[in-house]
Amino acid sequence: MTSQGVFYLFVYGSLRSGFKSHAYEYISQFFELVGNAKVLGKLVDLGEYPAAVPAENEHYIVGELYRIKHENEFSWAFGQLDDYEGVAAEEDEIQLYRREIAEAEMNGNKIKAWVYWYNGDVTGKPVIASGDVLQYLQQKK
Repeated sequence: MTSQGVFYLFVYGSLRSGFKSHAYEYISQFFELVGNAKVLGKLVDLGEYPAAVPAENEHYIVGELYRIKHENEFSWAFGQLDDYEGVAAEEDEIQLYRREIAEAEMNGNKIKAWVYWYNGDVTGKPVIASGDVLQYLQQKK
């Protein structure tokens, strides 16, 4: 999948800076944090991890907006993230997520950014009403 002129990435889960995960350490090598943002969508709790699905109403997902540091590294950097997110599934694996362009809102501005949407069924799964995974996990403790 090419850049299509979009060099921003919206993250809401383990790739956020607040998680301090190995995945975040990876993206911080190739992406720079632009700031907090939100996208139209719904977050659900799958137990082991959160999942985001597109929504057309007033549900927002809270996260962070990143920009790739070097546009010529787009294919490599996003290829690694696609692998991490389960986009590039092997024949015997299920494709967990898909990467698509969405409109992120930041400080009143709309910016096209890549986002990883869950590819499965979320029927009956608990909705994370705040749209913020970090806040939700802190409240669960």
